[in-house]
Order: sequence, then structure tokens, then C-alpha cells
Amino acid sequence: MIYDIELETMPREELEAIQLRRLKTTLERVYFTVPFYNKKFKDAGILPGDIKSLEDLKFIPFTTKQDLRDNYPYGMFAVPMDNVVRIHASSGTTGTPTVVGYTSRDIDTWAELMARSLAAGGASRGDIIHNAYGYGLFTGGLGVHYGAEKLGASVIPVSGGNSKRQIIIMKDFGPTVLTATPSYILHLAEVAEEMGFSFEDFKFKCGIFGAEPWSENMRREIERKLHISAIDIYGLSEVIGPGVAVECREAKNGLHIAEDHFIPEIINPETGEVLPDGETGELVFTSITKEAFPIIRYRTRDVTSLDRTPCVCGRSLVRMKKVKGRTDDMLIIRGVNVFPSQIESVLMKVDGIEPHYQLVVDREDKLDKLTVMVEVGERLFSDEVKRLQTLEKKISNDIKEYLGISAKVKLVEPKRIVRSQGKAVRVIDNREI
Repeated sequence: MIYDIELETMPREELEAIQLRRLKTTLERVYFTVPFYNKKFKDAGILPGDIKSLEDLKFIPFTTKQDLRDNYPYGMFAVPMDNVVRIHASSGTTGTPTVVGYTSRDIDTWAELMARSLAAGGASRGDIIHNAYGYGLFTGGLGVHYGAEKLGASVIPVSGGNSKRQIIIMKDFGPTVLTATPSYILHLAEVAEEMGFSFEDFKFKCGIFGAEPWSENMRREIERKLHISAIDIYGLSEVIGPGVAVECREAKNGLHIAEDHFIPEIINPETGEVLPDGETGELVFTSITKEAFPIIRYRTRDVTSLDRTPCVCGRSLVRMKKVKGRTDDMLIIRGVNVFPSQIESVLMKVDGIEPHYQLVVDREDKLDKLTVMVEVGERLFSDEVKRLQTLEKKISNDIKEYLGISAKVKLVEPKRIVRSQGKAVRVIDNREI
């Protein structure tokens, strides 16, 4: 279902005219209301009026997460605090949290975008949405919540955690749409099995999962275990939260970006050069409708590419490929760039392997050493040691063939890898300790 046919199927010429008009307005506003951008523009010798076309965007300096931290907490806000009705923040696990604000109009925009996203994924007014994204400073839970209500669906605000209770709610309340991180969903599938339930017994028709990169093989695993259609959704709090982009259920071939609100670019992460459609690089976003917290050329660190070819669903919005990984999560192992999602793609092709893994990187005798810890099913783990060793060697060879690096594979018993109620911790890099 297309939530807003006029906006989501708009001819590109008309869309780009809207983008340019909104971009000029946003640049003018941040120049005069946000000291950071005023200085940034002046240092670069640029005035808002110098931007005459969308192509001119490349002349504006980037904004980074460090810039947001340097202006903690409210230095990037473009409106007085008495106009800010909501504040969210990142977890701050790698440093000072990034703080974002919303006006009342921003909240309405966000709800509209999430309603659009839920509809693209297969939700509609008559659905009951089981929302297992975390509520609080994290934008996931409340983003889905407001979008579901805007869509006219019923929402169960169950949040993350208390997994056994969630399974009972799924059984008793009969929800039809599931939203959460993909890693937590797989954990819920395990809990359901332990309780004697199967997702086949529930009423779910689709799930809309995001907040962490996940591979096509992970999608197949989720769909097999949960008996639903699994849809990818993308967003980040610095831009607005979830709802920036979403797959359509018709194609599942890239995520449609809400270009009437956000201008995407792909850049070479080393040089900052803007790359053409189809080439893989770092995703950069400029928001063009945000009031409280507009962001200009924000480097997301997410690695993907853009595709403007027509989609079977009828939407004219550009699509971004599933996020391959993050430039700051990327591991460099003996000179080779490795993303956790690439390892995951290899693992999910192996029969008997569970979708729970962790990459451990150590340095021995000045050389990097990668260990891939991955769970196997109960039946396989109870097999003779020799068979497990043979499987470890096979997976190691598969990784070598696919990625060109050597890795030690260690098969571990079920439940050995620590479960997360939110984003999964995929990498432990001991080289920094």
C-alpha cells in the first residue's frame, strides 16, 4: 500500500524542485540560527545564497557526529528551547551522547514518515502492531508508536525485554505486524520455542526490522523461523529517527528514501568526493524540513549505494541498498576491509548454524587474528568432535574464499553468545585494549 500516492510517486523533476526550495530555506535558517553552521559556512567561504542547484550541495562542508558532541547538548538546535517538545539522544556508548530535538511540527512529520514506512512494509489501518523496539531516549520505540497511530493501526507498546511475557502477549492479543531489531526477533523465536510455541501459531503477516545492519541470509532465516515477510527499515536519530527509508513489500530490493524530507548523497569516505549512483560508499544526509534540529550533509558512516531505476511498486523515490556495514564498524584485518554483515552472509548459508555470532579480534606477535564464534543447534553440537572440527574448517575456508582473509572459527553451544534486547554486539576488538 502507498500511504501518500502524490508524494511517493511524484515525477522527479517536480520532486527536485521541492527539494531545492526546501534546501535553500533550510540553509538560510541554519546560517542565522545555529552558530556552528554560521562559522562552518564562513570558514568555507560560502553563503546560503551561493547554493543555486542541488548539485551545489557538494560545496558545503560535512557535519560529523563529533560536531554534534562538541555542541552537546543543545548547541545544534535551530529554535529556542520553549519550541522544543521532545528530546532524544543516542546511547553514548562510544562517547558523549548526541542530543536531538523536535518541535511539534517535527513530531507530526516523523509520525507521517513512519506511517508511510509501515504502510510500505505491509501494515494498514486494521492491523495490530506489536512494537518491541525500546522506548525512551532511543528513537525506535516512539517512532514506530506514533507512526502506527497515525496510520490508524492499533499499537501494543511492549518495548524490549521481558521476552516470555512478550510471547504470551503475541499469543493472547493476536498482533499482525511485528517491529523490533532483527537480532532481538531471533531471540524471541528462541524463547517461543522454549515455551512450546511456534510463530506459525501466531497471527503475524509481516515484520519491519531495523536499527542494525542485517544480511539477506539473515532475512531468509527470520522468514523461515517466524513464517512472515521481513521488511528492512532505516533511520537514525540525528536525521529524524526510523522512517528515513524503508523497503516496499512488493520488491524488497532497496529502501525507498523519503526524498521530500531528506537529500541523500554517497561519498568516498576517504576523499569526501560525491560518487555516482550505483557506486558503494558512505551515506550522507541533509534534512530539508526539520525545524528544531536540521542537519546539513551529515556523515552517517553507513555504507551503501543509491539506485534510481524504476521500482515495481510505483514509487519514484530513490532506493538505497541494504546497509552493508558502517565505516566505523568496519574491521581492517591484515589490510582487508571486513564488515560483520559479510561474515554473517557466509554463516547463514551453513546448515545447522544459528543466527548468533560474534567476531573477536586480537593482535598476536604484531599480527591481527580474527576468531568467529558462532552457535550451532542442539542436535549439531551433540555430534562427535571430529564432525564439528570438520564444519569449523569448512566455514573458515568459506570465509577465506569469500573475503580473502583467514579466520579461526569456533563453534559454541546454544545460548553461548550473549543476547541483546536492542542492537546486537557483533564485534569485540581487543586490539584497542
